[in-house]
Amino acid sequence: MTAAPLRHAISSELEISRLVTGLWQVADIEKTGDLLDPDKAADHLETYFNAGFSTFDMADHYGSAELIAGRLLTRHQDARKPQICTKWCPEPGPMTPEIVRAGVQERLDRLGTDCIDLLQFHWWSFEHPAWLDALHEMTRLREEGLIKALGVTNFDAAHLRLALADGIPLATNQVSFSMVDRRALGQLSDLCASFNVSLLAYGTLCGGFLSDRWLGQPEPLDLTDWSKMKYKRFIDATGGWAGFQNILEAASEVATKHQVSLANVATRWVLEQAAVAGVIVGARLGESEHITDNAKLFSFALETEDRERLDQAFKTTHEVPGDCGDEYRRPPFLTASGDLSHHLAEMPLAHSAVPVDHRPGATRVLTGSDWEEIAGYCRAHRIGDRILVSGTTAVAGLSRAVAPGDAAAQTTYILDKILAALSALGASAQDVVRTRIYIVDEDDVLDISKAHGRVFSDIKPANTLVVVAGLIGDHRVEIEAEASLVGSSAVSD
Repeated sequence: MTAAPLRHAISSELEISRLVTGLWQVADIEKTGDLLDPDKAADHLETYFNAGFSTFDMADHYGSAELIAGRLLTRHQDARKPQICTKWCPEPGPMTPEIVRAGVQERLDRLGTDCIDLLQFHWWSFEHPAWLDALHEMTRLREEGLIKALGVTNFDAAHLRLALADGIPLATNQVSFSMVDRRALGQLSDLCASFNVSLLAYGTLCGGFLSDRWLGQPEPLDLTDWSKMKYKRFIDATGGWAGFQNILEAASEVATKHQVSLANVATRWVLEQAAVAGVIVGARLGESEHITDNAKLFSFALETEDRERLDQAFKTTHEVPGDCGDEYRRPPFLTASGDLSHHLAEMPLAHSAVPVDHRPGATRVLTGSDWEEIAGYCRAHRIGDRILVSGTTAVAGLSRAVAPGDAAAQTTYILDKILAALSALGASAQDVVRTRIYIVDEDDVLDISKAHGRVFSDIKPANTLVVVAGLIGDHRVEIEAEASLVGSSAVSD
């Protein structure tokens, strides 16, 4: 028995299929340089569309996926159109209105459309603050009618909250979410419920590992498929192949009960999480299609005993470390290559260190805020192995207060600024030995402390927190820091 794919409204203007067809494997198929024929590939998409799977997910770096989707769009000029979700993933750098418009226009041109249904934004390093500039400019382009709905991808809970608190009208956050990777179940899902943001889940089948094919099989040692190379790292991070087999065995028992596939159970488990609007299942166009099996996803629901059986298996594995998106932002990188070499040649720094003329050997960092020139100070100053970071508030650009009214969001932004200054001076969060926090409302203590703990819970520098009578402007928190490179593994200048 099968049922029609369910649909979900992620905004007042856009409704999607709850099972989204992902096109990331186009890049894998085309990695030798031979591109898929766009018309023949669009024929495969047409098959999904006609079966009710009308929503397709892609990105600027998924090979020719956008061009293929564009061919499909040309075939449907009436009201019954495919929904196209794509992503813009620029390298960190200045995000001027011209740069952002050019990035969006390239998506429009490749898709051959005048409006993108869902444009999702990915940013490689939050230490580079230009991501907020990009999202504000994308919001303006949405108001122009170039974008129906705006989303992000691989944002952790802290930075999703920051974007929302700064006024970005986000509809979705696309993150890894599976029976192996359950990070999104916690703080991120709670945040989505509070702000009416939906999750789009990818990696739901762990590159195909969460399927009947791998039940009872020996651990693979030689993988060439990018997806499997990536998700094998997730399996290793959660305790290895034995624990993963426990999950497969539990899912297989549930699948047998409902007379569906193990993959159906894995996908249904994610789909039933409250914050999830849709699950993304990849398609290898022209090689393998699972339309009939995917349709069975909507013919059953998990029962209490099913969820309890799966929970038992989950307890035999570890949680994936960190928060959603950390796999792209900090070691150990849970990517196909184990680093970012498939994505970036190098990670640009947000700032550059410059010599201090009156103190030979010393360096400092300027971030360009108005007050640095008015008051005559720098963001951070390195003298030998000691780095002093000035009191820092949540200021974007020259003088705009970020996320006014949200102390936790401001703390997240401030710590990113501090870490960016440290990076320019050859240090990192691990080198911080003291922080001082000034706040205006003691009711903010817990939120600010949690945001501080997100960065420093394992490092535990000395810390002082003081409630003061007030801070200038819309700032609820100010933080200064001190770092030492004595005994550090960081490379010193």
